[in-house]
Amino acid sequence: MTHPRKPNRLINETSPYLLQHAHNPVDWYPWGDEAFARAESENKPVFLSIGYATCHWCHVMEKESFEDAETAAALNRTFINIKVDREERPDIDALYMTASQMLTGGGGWPLNICKTPDRIPFYAATYLPKTSLPGRLGLTDLCRHIKTLWESDRGGISRSARKVADGLSRSFEYTGRSAPGMELFTRAHEDISAGFDSIHGGFDPAPKFPTPHRLLFLLRRYHRTRRAD
Repeated sequence: MTHPRKPNRLINETSPYLLQHAHNPVDWYPWGDEAFARAESENKPVFLSIGYATCHWCHVMEKESFEDAETAAALNRTFINIKVDREERPDIDALYMTASQMLTGGGGWPLNICKTPDRIPFYAATYLPKTSLPGRLGLTDLCRHIKTLWESDRGGISRSARKVADGLSRSFEYTGRSAPGMELFTRAHEDISAGFDSIHGGFDPAPKFPTPHRLLFLLRRYHRTRRAD
């Protein structure tokens, strides 16, 4: 299959989800320092979009907005744009899902976060249509509102972001009395084993989304212990 558009930076990724977006007209970056350095140098906010390959509304949003030249142009003018596969980076997903719950009281996928170049979120939403609908802000309108606020009320954005950052630091604060030891790895193995489906394979009830970090942990656990289970 040939694509009429020049690929963006996601073409060099291995994630099937990120590769699905490699020919979007959105100037996507994968998660990394390069994107945040550009946001800092160009004095732009960051638009972070997190999803996964089998997410229905992720595909809807891609077709409506990320493949649309007009919407992509609005995103590129307003933001430095980052795409993340939640199955590849559950750590990033967990952090910003917590931020979404703090900002909106809920969350889901696709998870769309607006944040400062120093990675502090100040706005969160799930599925966004291209244009606004009753009770739901559209992505093109969001771009226009954020651009206006970024240029006229940076102090308000910074105050909002700082409140979220303070809440996140408390949510993810480690309060253990000592550094984690082998007991923690044993507990993790037991928890994962309890969710294994010995009849149909995979973990937990359906739908069973791939979780590479869990499989990688089990492989490393086997390498260390040689336990066949």
